[in-house]
Amino acid sequence: MSPYVRTVKTASGARAVQIVYSSRRGSREIEHIGSAHDDAELEMLKAIARQRLAAGQEELDLGLDDGPAAGGPLEIASSRMEHLWDALSRAYAALGFDAASAGDEVFRQLVLARVIEPTSKQDSLRVLDEAGITSVSYATVKRRLPLYAADRWRTALAEACAAHARLGPASLVLYDVSTLYFETDAGDGFREPGFSKERRLDPQITIGLLTDASGFPLMVQAFEGNKAETHTMLPVIGAFMTAHRLSDVTIVADAGMISEANKRAIEEAGLSFILGMRIPEVPYVVKQWRREHPDTQIPDGHIFIQPWPAAATQSRRDQMIYYQYRADRARRTLRGIDEQVAKAERAVDGQAPVKRNRFIKLTGAAKSVNRDLEAKARELAGLKGYITNLPGVTPAFVIEAYHRLFEIEKSFRMSKHDLKARPIYHHKRESIDAHLTIVFAALAVSRWIEHRTGWSIKKFVRTARRYRTVHIRAGRHRLTAADPLPADLRDALNQIHGREGAH
Repeated sequence: MSPYVRTVKTASGARAVQIVYSSRRGSREIEHIGSAHDDAELEMLKAIARQRLAAGQEELDLGLDDGPAAGGPLEIASSRMEHLWDALSRAYAALGFDAASAGDEVFRQLVLARVIEPTSKQDSLRVLDEAGITSVSYATVKRRLPLYAADRWRTALAEACAAHARLGPASLVLYDVSTLYFETDAGDGFREPGFSKERRLDPQITIGLLTDASGFPLMVQAFEGNKAETHTMLPVIGAFMTAHRLSDVTIVADAGMISEANKRAIEEAGLSFILGMRIPEVPYVVKQWRREHPDTQIPDGHIFIQPWPAAATQSRRDQMIYYQYRADRARRTLRGIDEQVAKAERAVDGQAPVKRNRFIKLTGAAKSVNRDLEAKARELAGLKGYITNLPGVTPAFVIEAYHRLFEIEKSFRMSKHDLKARPIYHHKRESIDAHLTIVFAALAVSRWIEHRTGWSIKKFVRTARRYRTVHIRAGRHRLTAADPLPADLRDALNQIHGREGAH
């Protein structure tokens, strides 16, 4: 390809500046830079075209095509990712983070730089420079980090998020945990080996995340890496309820988060819940249905309802348990059972080594396949349990609320992958907490952008960062040029800024 710049007249009488990419085969591609209505605009557009051809050179000699330029090369005064930065700043302000951080510009820059490109705090200054933002020094960043780890700072951000989510007594809040590992050999009381979501043996920390029903973050808290998941939920929810003076919310969590002690503590706190539950035995209502419908397959989507009233000696609300049967879930579960039983049979016959397999029964030195357990597992295939203490709700509401947990899983994926939450460069707890505060705020900004535009944050950043605003000095003139925006990005920016014409 041999690109060159040309000027052509348009039907309206303006002069259009274009970059023409021609090949030896005779094919051409034309990139339209813009249309000029006077000489100053024409020189500006030529400068933009030369900038693209010169791959970012700071000085652009416009005399290459048209002879020596009378004024010499034009100077690019500044180049800025204006559309992207303004959109992220709008999200930051809309969430109330300006007020929550008392206008702290260092924190704002670190949060928005992390959305653009997650990297170390020091390298964030390079990201800001590439975005055309004048940043503070790294020494200033290091001095400010301890402030961002303080409970007061994190509480102010959580209050802003809660106000944005408009939480009330009937609100659903989702809770889940994940782990972040460190590349170090020894624990220090905070970074400790424990059960890893990523199946790693390295020291780690456990992260508890609380979101609203849409996955918008409300609070994040770090725990020791060896702390049991079931022991993290109540401290997070208790701190959140106290900070925001909420009398009740409905907690939605998976079965792995809940122990009997947790459930009792939730009840004692007067909170509502919708929880997934383990099914160790075939429920009575399922057995009864099968007795009444012998040789009949449970219909796909059928829901069994089992009331669980409180005894006179129990200080809890009446509860309701729902068991839903799904044919697709049964198919996947039965396939897994078949594979595990086949492996167990090979191990019992001495054809394969004995590995962890729940269907292998060991009696002294003797091995056998646990057929009773296999039969029970097949009876339970396809069933999923849900329990709630909410009065007057439908099974569909309970199951749909539980399935909202995919939103918090999405937020975890965003924070761990798109925002690279793992605190690689931090070793002290204060530094780790400050890092997680920045990631938390960046996650909130990202979810706000996604909600407003319908785009993933990755797509929005990748698209918007390509369109820069350039300021050029041309003699006594100071010219502003900007790449033309595609229609879909223009619509997304309208959604963010709430302009007329936005959907």
